[in-house]
Amino acid sequence: MKFGQVEDPSKIDFTLPEDHPKTAEILKKSKAKDLEIRIGCAKWNKTDLKGFYPKGTKDELTYYATQFNSIELNATFYGMPSPEQVQTWKEKTPADFRFFPKITNTVSHFRRLLNITDVVTQFATSVLNFDEKLGMVFLQLHDNFKPKDFERLEKFIEDWPKEVPSAVELRNNEWFSDEEVFEKTMALFEKHRITNIIVDTAGRRDMLHMRLTTPVAFVRYVGANAESDYTRLDDWLERIAEWKSEGLEKLYFFVHQNIEKASPLLSAYFIEKVNTEFGVEIHVPQMAEPKTLF
Repeated sequence: MKFGQVEDPSKIDFTLPEDHPKTAEILKKSKAKDLEIRIGCAKWNKTDLKGFYPKGTKDELTYYATQFNSIELNATFYGMPSPEQVQTWKEKTPADFRFFPKITNTVSHFRRLLNITDVVTQFATSVLNFDEKLGMVFLQLHDNFKPKDFERLEKFIEDWPKEVPSAVELRNNEWFSDEEVFEKTMALFEKHRITNIIVDTAGRRDMLHMRLTTPVAFVRYVGANAESDYTRLDDWLERIAEWKSEGLEKLYFFVHQNIEKASPLLSAYFIEKVNTEFGVEIHVPQMAEPKTLF
Protein backbone atom coordinates (compact mmCIF):
# COMPACT_ATOMS: atom_id res chain seq x y z
CA MET A 1 0.00 0.00 0.00
CA LYS A 2 1.82 3.12 -1.25
CA PHE A 3 -0.85 5.62 -0.23
CA GLY A 4 0.60 8.04 2.33
CA GLN A 5 4.11 6.68 1.98
CA VAL A 6 6.98 9.03 2.91
CA GLU A 7 10.69 8.84 2.24
CA ASP A 8 11.75 9.29 5.87
CA PRO A 9 9.18 8.14 8.50
CA SER A 10 11.41 9.35 11.34
CA LYS A 11 10.45 12.95 10.46
CA ILE A 12 6.73 12.34 10.94
CA ASP A 13 4.90 13.18 14.15
CA PHE A 14 2.82 10.04 14.71
CA THR A 15 1.07 11.33 17.84
CA LEU A 16 -2.62 10.46 17.78
CA PRO A 17 -4.79 13.60 17.91
CA GLU A 18 -7.31 14.19 20.66
CA ASP A 19 -10.77 12.77 20.16
CA HIS A 20 -13.26 14.90 18.32
CA PRO A 21 -15.83 16.17 20.87
CA LYS A 22 -18.70 14.42 19.04
CA THR A 23 -17.04 11.01 19.41
CA ALA A 24 -17.82 10.81 23.13
CA GLU A 25 -21.45 11.72 22.35
CA ILE A 26 -21.71 8.90 19.83
CA LEU A 27 -20.24 6.33 22.22
CA LYS A 28 -22.39 7.51 25.13
CA LYS A 29 -25.48 6.33 23.23
CA SER A 30 -24.15 2.77 23.05
CA LYS A 31 -25.33 0.05 25.42
CA ALA A 32 -22.63 -2.47 24.49
CA LYS A 33 -21.21 -4.69 27.22
CA ASP A 34 -18.67 -6.56 25.09
CA LEU A 35 -16.36 -5.30 22.36
CA GLU A 36 -16.30 -7.24 19.09
CA ILE A 37 -12.73 -7.20 17.78
CA ARG A 38 -11.67 -7.94 14.21
CA ILE A 39 -8.03 -7.63 13.20
CA GLY A 40 -6.67 -8.64 9.82
CA CYS A 41 -4.68 -7.83 6.72
CA ALA A 42 -5.81 -6.29 3.45
CA LYS A 43 -5.22 -9.36 1.29
CA TRP A 44 -4.34 -13.02 1.45
CA ASN A 45 -2.13 -13.08 -1.65
CA LYS A 46 0.95 -15.26 -1.14
CA THR A 47 3.07 -12.99 -3.36
CA ASP A 48 2.56 -10.05 -0.99
CA LEU A 49 2.63 -11.96 2.30
CA LYS A 50 5.95 -13.69 1.72
CA GLY A 51 7.02 -15.97 4.53
CA PHE A 52 3.52 -16.17 6.00
CA TYR A 53 2.34 -19.36 4.29
CA PRO A 54 3.86 -22.80 4.90
CA LYS A 55 5.43 -24.42 1.87
CA GLY A 56 2.91 -26.43 -0.08
CA THR A 57 -0.09 -24.33 0.95
CA LYS A 58 -2.70 -25.11 -1.69
CA ASP A 59 -5.39 -22.61 -0.79
CA GLU A 60 -4.27 -19.27 0.60
CA LEU A 61 -7.65 -18.10 1.92
CA THR A 62 -8.30 -21.37 3.73
CA TYR A 63 -4.96 -21.09 5.52
CA TYR A 64 -5.26 -17.32 6.12
CA ALA A 65 -8.59 -17.93 7.88
CA THR A 66 -6.89 -20.28 10.35
CA GLN A 67 -4.65 -17.39 11.43
CA PHE A 68 -6.94 -14.33 11.30
CA ASN A 69 -10.60 -13.68 12.13
CA SER A 70 -11.19 -11.20 9.28
CA ILE A 71 -9.95 -9.79 5.98
CA GLU A 72 -10.21 -6.34 4.45
CA LEU A 73 -11.23 -7.58 1.02
CA ASN A 74 -9.57 -5.30 -1.53
CA ALA A 75 -10.06 -7.79 -4.37
CA THR A 76 -13.66 -6.66 -4.80
CA PHE A 77 -12.46 -3.12 -5.56
CA TYR A 78 -10.84 -4.28 -8.80
CA GLY A 79 -13.58 -6.58 -10.00
CA MET A 80 -17.26 -7.17 -9.31
CA PRO A 81 -17.61 -10.38 -7.27
CA SER A 82 -20.18 -12.87 -8.47
CA PRO A 83 -22.57 -14.54 -6.01
CA GLU A 84 -20.81 -17.82 -6.78
CA GLN A 85 -17.38 -16.36 -5.95
CA VAL A 86 -18.67 -14.95 -2.69
CA GLN A 87 -20.18 -18.30 -1.78
CA THR A 88 -16.86 -20.01 -2.49
CA TRP A 89 -14.96 -17.57 -0.28
CA LYS A 90 -17.54 -18.00 2.46
CA GLU A 91 -17.28 -21.80 2.42
CA LYS A 92 -13.49 -21.72 2.79
CA THR A 93 -13.61 -19.93 6.14
CA PRO A 94 -14.72 -20.89 9.68
CA ALA A 95 -17.98 -19.73 11.24
CA ASP A 96 -16.46 -16.82 13.16
CA PHE A 97 -14.62 -15.33 10.17
CA ARG A 98 -15.74 -11.98 8.71
CA PHE A 99 -15.24 -10.30 5.31
CA PHE A 100 -15.00 -6.53 4.77
CA PRO A 101 -15.26 -6.05 0.99
CA LYS A 102 -14.36 -2.76 -0.67
CA ILE A 103 -17.01 -1.47 -3.08
CA THR A 104 -15.96 -1.88 -6.69
CA ASN A 105 -14.10 1.01 -8.32
CA THR A 106 -16.78 1.27 -10.99
CA VAL A 107 -18.86 3.02 -8.33
CA SER A 108 -16.19 5.20 -6.72
CA HIS A 109 -13.59 5.92 -9.38
CA PHE A 110 -15.03 5.41 -12.84
CA ARG A 111 -18.64 6.55 -12.45
CA ARG A 112 -17.80 8.69 -9.41
CA LEU A 113 -21.14 7.98 -7.72
CA LEU A 114 -23.19 8.90 -10.81
CA ASN A 115 -25.63 6.50 -12.50
CA ILE A 116 -24.61 3.63 -10.25
CA THR A 117 -27.93 2.02 -9.29
CA ASP A 118 -27.26 -1.04 -11.41
CA VAL A 119 -23.72 -1.55 -10.10
CA VAL A 120 -24.66 -0.97 -6.47
CA THR A 121 -27.54 -3.43 -6.78
CA GLN A 122 -25.26 -6.03 -8.32
CA PHE A 123 -22.57 -5.53 -5.69
CA ALA A 124 -24.96 -5.62 -2.74
CA THR A 125 -26.73 -8.69 -4.09
CA SER A 126 -23.42 -10.51 -4.40
CA VAL A 127 -21.93 -9.63 -1.00
CA LEU A 128 -25.15 -10.52 0.82
CA ASN A 129 -24.19 -14.11 -0.02
CA PHE A 130 -21.59 -13.84 2.72
CA ASP A 131 -24.62 -14.00 5.05
CA GLU A 132 -23.47 -13.90 8.69
CA LYS A 133 -19.84 -13.67 7.56
CA LEU A 134 -20.33 -10.19 6.09
CA GLY A 135 -18.73 -7.74 8.47
CA MET A 136 -19.09 -4.41 6.67
CA VAL A 137 -18.54 -3.11 3.16
CA PHE A 138 -16.71 0.15 2.57
CA LEU A 139 -16.56 2.86 -0.05
CA GLN A 140 -13.16 4.41 -0.70
CA LEU A 141 -13.55 7.65 -2.61
CA HIS A 142 -10.95 8.89 -5.07
CA ASP A 143 -8.31 11.33 -3.80
CA ASN A 144 -9.77 14.02 -6.06
CA PHE A 145 -13.42 13.49 -5.07
CA LYS A 146 -14.19 16.79 -3.31
CA PRO A 147 -17.01 18.37 -1.28
CA LYS A 148 -18.25 20.19 -4.38
CA ASP A 149 -19.83 16.82 -5.20
CA PHE A 150 -21.41 16.42 -1.76
CA GLU A 151 -24.84 15.82 -3.31
CA ARG A 152 -23.50 12.73 -5.10
CA LEU A 153 -22.26 11.31 -1.81
CA GLU A 154 -25.52 12.22 -0.11
CA LYS A 155 -27.59 10.41 -2.74
CA PHE A 156 -25.29 7.39 -2.61
CA ILE A 157 -25.74 7.12 1.16
CA GLU A 158 -29.48 7.74 1.08
CA ASP A 159 -29.96 5.08 -1.62
CA TRP A 160 -27.59 2.52 -0.14
CA PRO A 161 -29.41 -0.73 0.82
CA LYS A 162 -29.79 -0.50 4.59
CA GLU A 163 -29.44 -4.25 5.11
CA VAL A 164 -25.77 -3.99 4.12
CA PRO A 165 -23.68 -2.31 6.86
CA SER A 166 -21.27 0.19 5.34
CA ALA A 167 -18.42 2.61 5.93
CA VAL A 168 -16.92 5.46 3.90
CA GLU A 169 -13.32 6.61 3.50
CA LEU A 170 -12.88 10.24 2.51
CA ARG A 171 -9.48 11.03 0.99
CA ASN A 172 -9.44 14.59 -0.26
CA ASN A 173 -8.14 17.19 2.21
CA GLU A 174 -11.07 19.53 1.57
CA TRP A 175 -13.40 17.19 3.49
CA PHE A 176 -11.29 17.71 6.62
CA SER A 177 -9.97 21.27 6.33
CA ASP A 178 -13.35 23.01 6.28
CA GLU A 179 -15.07 22.43 9.62
CA GLU A 180 -18.52 23.26 8.30
CA VAL A 181 -18.14 20.79 5.42
CA PHE A 182 -16.74 18.13 7.73
CA GLU A 183 -19.56 18.39 10.26
CA LYS A 184 -22.22 18.47 7.53
CA THR A 185 -20.76 15.25 6.16
CA MET A 186 -20.48 13.64 9.58
CA ALA A 187 -24.11 14.52 10.31
CA LEU A 188 -25.06 12.72 7.09
CA PHE A 189 -23.08 9.66 8.19
CA GLU A 190 -24.66 9.69 11.64
CA LYS A 191 -28.19 9.98 10.26
CA HIS A 192 -27.73 6.90 8.07
CA ARG A 193 -25.45 4.96 10.46
CA ILE A 194 -22.48 5.08 8.12
CA THR A 195 -19.16 4.36 9.83
CA ASN A 196 -16.49 6.98 9.27
CA ILE A 197 -13.21 5.23 8.39
CA ILE A 198 -10.03 6.42 10.10
CA VAL A 199 -6.79 6.15 8.13
CA ASP A 200 -3.47 6.25 9.98
CA THR A 201 -0.66 6.66 7.45
CA ALA A 202 2.55 8.66 7.52
CA GLY A 203 1.96 11.07 4.67
CA ARG A 204 -1.70 11.92 5.27
CA ARG A 205 -2.09 12.97 8.88
CA ASP A 206 -5.15 15.04 7.90
CA MET A 207 -7.11 11.79 7.51
CA LEU A 208 -6.47 10.89 11.15
CA HIS A 209 -9.62 12.67 12.32
CA MET A 210 -10.73 10.67 15.41
CA ARG A 211 -14.37 11.41 14.59
CA LEU A 212 -16.63 8.39 15.09
CA THR A 213 -20.11 8.49 13.56
CA THR A 214 -21.24 5.10 14.90
CA PRO A 215 -20.06 3.05 17.89
CA VAL A 216 -17.77 1.25 15.45
CA ALA A 217 -14.09 2.09 14.95
CA PHE A 218 -12.96 1.08 11.45
CA VAL A 219 -9.23 1.77 11.32
CA ARG A 220 -7.00 1.28 8.29
CA TYR A 221 -3.51 1.33 9.77
CA VAL A 222 -0.56 1.76 7.40
CA GLY A 223 2.82 0.97 8.88
CA ALA A 224 5.93 2.63 7.49
CA ASN A 225 8.21 -0.40 7.83
CA ALA A 226 9.96 1.45 10.65
CA GLU A 227 10.51 0.96 14.37
CA SER A 228 7.79 3.53 15.07
CA ASP A 229 5.20 1.07 13.75
CA TYR A 230 5.20 -0.70 17.12
CA THR A 231 4.82 2.41 19.29
CA ARG A 232 2.07 3.66 17.00
CA LEU A 233 0.16 0.44 17.66
CA ASP A 234 0.72 0.89 21.40
CA ASP A 235 -0.87 4.33 21.12
CA TRP A 236 -3.84 2.87 19.29
CA LEU A 237 -4.33 0.28 22.00
CA GLU A 238 -4.53 3.02 24.60
CA ARG A 239 -7.09 4.97 22.56
CA ILE A 240 -9.23 1.90 21.89
CA ALA A 241 -9.27 1.11 25.61
CA GLU A 242 -10.62 4.62 26.23
CA TRP A 243 -13.29 4.17 23.57
CA LYS A 244 -14.27 0.80 25.01
CA SER A 245 -14.80 2.38 28.41
CA GLU A 246 -17.04 4.97 26.73
CA GLY A 247 -19.18 2.43 24.86
CA LEU A 248 -17.36 1.24 21.72
CA GLU A 249 -19.20 -1.76 20.29
CA LYS A 250 -16.94 -2.94 17.48
CA LEU A 251 -13.32 -2.59 16.45
CA TYR A 252 -12.35 -3.32 12.86
CA PHE A 253 -8.59 -2.86 12.58
CA PHE A 254 -6.77 -3.70 9.36
CA VAL A 255 -3.01 -3.60 9.06
CA HIS A 256 -1.27 -2.49 5.88
CA GLN A 257 2.39 -1.95 5.09
CA ASN A 258 4.25 -0.22 2.29
CA ILE A 259 5.98 -3.62 2.06
CA GLU A 260 3.05 -5.91 2.81
CA LYS A 261 5.06 -8.96 3.91
CA ALA A 262 5.43 -7.32 7.34
CA SER A 263 1.67 -7.01 7.88
CA PRO A 264 1.24 -10.39 9.63
CA LEU A 265 4.11 -9.53 11.98
CA LEU A 266 2.58 -6.22 13.00
CA SER A 267 -0.84 -7.85 13.30
CA ALA A 268 0.57 -10.53 15.61
CA TYR A 269 2.17 -7.88 17.82
CA PHE A 270 -1.09 -5.93 18.02
CA ILE A 271 -3.24 -9.00 18.69
CA GLU A 272 -1.01 -10.07 21.58
CA LYS A 273 -1.40 -6.61 23.11
CA VAL A 274 -5.17 -6.64 22.55
CA ASN A 275 -5.50 -10.05 24.19
CA THR A 276 -3.67 -8.81 27.28
CA GLU A 277 -5.49 -5.48 27.48
CA PHE A 278 -9.03 -6.78 27.00
CA GLY A 279 -8.75 -10.31 28.37
CA VAL A 280 -9.66 -11.95 25.06
CA GLU A 281 -8.14 -14.91 23.25
CA ILE A 282 -7.84 -13.93 19.60
CA HIS A 283 -5.54 -16.32 17.78
CA VAL A 284 -2.07 -14.84 17.27
CA PRO A 285 -0.99 -15.42 13.65
CA GLN A 286 2.28 -17.21 13.06
CA MET A 287 4.81 -16.72 10.26
CA ALA A 288 5.75 -19.97 8.55
CA GLU A 289 9.24 -18.57 8.02
CA PRO A 290 10.51 -16.64 11.09
CA LYS A 291 11.25 -13.05 10.15
CA THR A 292 11.86 -9.72 11.79
CA LEU A 293 10.06 -6.56 10.81
CA PHE A 294 13.17 -4.65 9.78
